[in-house]
Amino acid sequence: MLLAVTPGEPAGIGPELLCRYAAQQHPAERNASLLVAFASKELLEQTVKRLDLELDLVDYQPGLQAKPNTLAVNNIELIAEAIPGTLNVANAQYVLNTLQAATDACIDGSMNALVTGPLQKSIINEAGIPFTGHTEYLCERANKERVVMMLATEGLRVALATTHLPLLDVPAAIQAPSLTATLRILHHDLVTQFGIKQPHILVCGLNPHAGESGHMGREEIDVIEPVLQQLNREGMHLTGPLPADTLFTPRHLDKADAVLAMYHDQGLPVLKFKGFGNAVNITLGLPFIRTSVDHGTALDLAGKGVADLGSLQTAIAYAEEMITAKSQYPQV
Repeated sequence: MLLAVTPGEPAGIGPELLCRYAAQQHPAERNASLLVAFASKELLEQTVKRLDLELDLVDYQPGLQAKPNTLAVNNIELIAEAIPGTLNVANAQYVLNTLQAATDACIDGSMNALVTGPLQKSIINEAGIPFTGHTEYLCERANKERVVMMLATEGLRVALATTHLPLLDVPAAIQAPSLTATLRILHHDLVTQFGIKQPHILVCGLNPHAGESGHMGREEIDVIEPVLQQLNREGMHLTGPLPADTLFTPRHLDKADAVLAMYHDQGLPVLKFKGFGNAVNITLGLPFIRTSVDHGTALDLAGKGVADLGSLQTAIAYAEEMITAKSQYPQV
């Protein structure tokens, strides 16, 4: 397995998380996966020195084998010096350069999966580069009409019908074609990337109490219910729309493989409360596997070597498991 890893914002905790992880891993324990950092080798060398890690950085070459205390690097030059905890707008393009190179390597099959570290969206936008987030960037880069953002932790997977939208814009974005496409992608990738033969998906309503039979909104009646009925007739196993305040209880979740929330803050606070630090962000619908940490750049912790490795460990583990599951469904 070849995992392309982008550490993200060079002033954040991403570079040190990757170096610390690589320094303590033994390839035999990870099915001999080779991590390939798409990043500045100079930045990683500085990180290794600052944290006094026992880690060799080697230039990536095809055929390279994983070795203990070794990290392969596909060098992407920094544009300006990176100081832990201090953002520099000049390096915004560097971050996108790493992401572009790693994404291209996944699209052409050179890498089996992409694992992304945290980036700082604000500094990229301050550089004059429109950027909403990894999910939207990867969708455009892969030339896909739609992808699906899903976060996962032990015992819970939550996908989103809409992603980074202001709450005011969410109701208009809940339309039958887009909801249908989202559910198709979610169902398909649960089968092909998670090995679940007949996924059971719970679907949240948009409004409180799932609209209370139309008294608190009609999106459930006019849009969500007809979509679920049609897809169930096609053979999917969908339940809903359910009120979010009761859906996220053991009585429902114990019988489900995933939840589809209508908007970002409807589903993700529950998941992060349950598994923050051991959760992973997954982009479904891409032509390659992509996982990511579930946290930000933590500039206040950068350079100190104290940031929790849990989410990066989880993101790498999920990528490996998904590669294995996908290899069993090459025809789908």
